[in-house]
Amino acid sequence: MSEKSILAYFKDPEEAEGVSRKLQALRVSALSIDRFSRFGGNSLEAGINPVTGNLASMDSMTSASAHTGILSAAHTSGSGMSHGGDGGPTGRNILLTVLVDPGSYEQAVTIIEEAGGMI
Repeated sequence: MSEKSILAYFKDPEEAEGVSRKLQALRVSALSIDRFSRFGGNSLEAGINPVTGNLASMDSMTSASAHTGILSAAHTSGSGMSHGGDGGPTGRNILLTVLVDPGSYEQAVTIIEEAGGMI
């Protein structure tokens, strides 16, 4: 039997986690929650805050996320004083990916949309 895929976008990981618990009651064969960024990387760690000095990725230049930290801090939106002028973020940088049985697809979409997810 073939599965149907759903890609849903959320504003924070907690929203996606709540939906994932509800989706487990359906016939879900695969589910993942990832963060994405225009600068690469996909970790769910807290972002850089140059105002408070939270520049953890710059403490160790050997880390794989060092380049991501430098790029995001140097971008015009890094200070919080500008959205960057190039379309700006939508605030939906959490991706919920679901593979579900075709018979449960509509119900899964309804659960996601009711929780504020964007498909």
